[in-house]
Amino acid sequence: MTGRFTKLVLMAALLGSTAFAGPVFAQTAPAPAEAPQVKHSEVFIAMRDGVKLAANVYLPDGPGPWPVVLTRTPYLKDGRMFGEDSERWTKAGYAYVVQDVRGKGHSEGFYDAFNNDIEDGYDTVEGLAKQPWSNGKIGVMGASAMGITSNLAAIADPPHLKAAFVIVAPNETFNTSFLGGVPKDKDNTEWLRDQKVAQSVIDEDQGRIERSVFHDRQGPGDELKYVRIPTYNVGGWYDIFNTGSVYNFVYLQNHGANGARGNQKLFMGPFGHGDLSGNLAYPNMDSLRGVMSGDNGQDIRWFNYWLKGIDNGIMDEPPVQFFMMASAEKGAYSPKNKLMSAGDWPLAYRAMHYYLAPDLGLTTKAPTASEAKSAYRFDPANPVKTFGGANLTFERGPEDQRQVGQRQDYLRFQTPVLDHDVQIAGPVSVDLYAATDGPDTDFEAKLVDVYPDGYEALVLDAPIRARYRHGRLPDDVQMMTPGAPEKLTIDLWNTALTFEKGHRIALHITSSNAPRFEVNANTGEPTGQHTMKPRVAVNTVYYDKDHPSALVLPIVYLDQK
Repeated sequence: MTGRFTKLVLMAALLGSTAFAGPVFAQTAPAPAEAPQVKHSEVFIAMRDGVKLAANVYLPDGPGPWPVVLTRTPYLKDGRMFGEDSERWTKAGYAYVVQDVRGKGHSEGFYDAFNNDIEDGYDTVEGLAKQPWSNGKIGVMGASAMGITSNLAAIADPPHLKAAFVIVAPNETFNTSFLGGVPKDKDNTEWLRDQKVAQSVIDEDQGRIERSVFHDRQGPGDELKYVRIPTYNVGGWYDIFNTGSVYNFVYLQNHGANGARGNQKLFMGPFGHGDLSGNLAYPNMDSLRGVMSGDNGQDIRWFNYWLKGIDNGIMDEPPVQFFMMASAEKGAYSPKNKLMSAGDWPLAYRAMHYYLAPDLGLTTKAPTASEAKSAYRFDPANPVKTFGGANLTFERGPEDQRQVGQRQDYLRFQTPVLDHDVQIAGPVSVDLYAATDGPDTDFEAKLVDVYPDGYEALVLDAPIRARYRHGRLPDDVQMMTPGAPEKLTIDLWNTALTFEKGHRIALHITSSNAPRFEVNANTGEPTGQHTMKPRVAVNTVYYDKDHPSALVLPIVYLDQK
């Protein structure tokens, strides 16, 4: 089961790693493993522009008609992983349909990653509702890229779409491809280079970091307001789409349209987009992953309720299940690692500020010094190396940050050894007051759990490009005034973790994290242009009474008995 899950999410996410490389991906998608010989038929459904999309249809025994579970994939419907799933669905009494998206496999048209999947999702759902073996009740499901196509079908609001089961999918590729306005490098740019994509095409892709109608078109983002169906979102704390699983649930559950509001589920486990790297190993991983692979039948329970009207109790269960992580070194994980339930997300929490302090401390006491700062030289030619994080194509998860080594451009702020547990569950952010001696630079923040033996377990990390400190609408973009400190807020996404007694809470600040993120040349030149020589930047972090830089943690008080 673990191998099937890992294969699915690693393959499925490649198209989700960038928002604007559709024509490129049309020629580089991985070939599927040969499909098992499972009885099925191929049908073609006409889209509104006359293009016909091909789908494999697997039917239960008997006369029908049946409710339909649909997956729309850019990874070729004849792949083994889809054929293997078909028997599970047909035995449960569903017509199982896997469709090649436009321009893929046997489908007609030109592939333009996700740009046609709103209309195509709508037309496919409505076309399936007319099939003689369909009873008109349709559900959509899928992981990663297939989760994206499911979400895009949902925002199209086709009348016969009744529910969705979405695994590790973003709320906006705009946010997940360009965290804080910084392009992902190895998982996006380098991957395109490896596919022999022209640098001019890559540069054009990177030049679209600022928000535009093209980004809005990618969805779902603000378009979630059009969703009217129940959705079960499944995600991982170390996953590249962590923020999507959480945000999609939070919006639809609390602010969604009729039919969506109050009918959502969220499951968050200690997962990455593939197996975790490093020396941490959480308990019961196979069991926890069952909700993602289908081994525990939660997806069937979901559709049984919403497509068949079977009162199986699933809607009487808490809307949120999440894994509260704790100390988890291999072979010695803490019993405080446990699956928990909640009525909503985030939990009620206290936003606790851990202020940066002299001698690289973290304290809950606000600074009183009139002057306190740390400066370092950030050389783009010598970036800080990546060790772990929410990555796709290379090492991911809670790796040991001691591997970074001691560097003058890498600041480790940390608390004293904790004399009691500190629990967090919710959004984590950093209020950073910083300056640079040029027009633009990057700042990177890492939340780290420091173990008694010194292991620096990465929990969350994210950058911000200074020019986007006010936002990414075109009118928000503003270069820095050299030497002038300004507030930059870094969104580290959500997590749930117990920093146990004897550990330390740490915040690491630097200006690069390669190859996870593109290295800033510090010139202020637009992203995707390379006419100016990179420069060494002198970057300064302030933590005095007028510039109270702080790690902001969502402190919760939960019964751990």
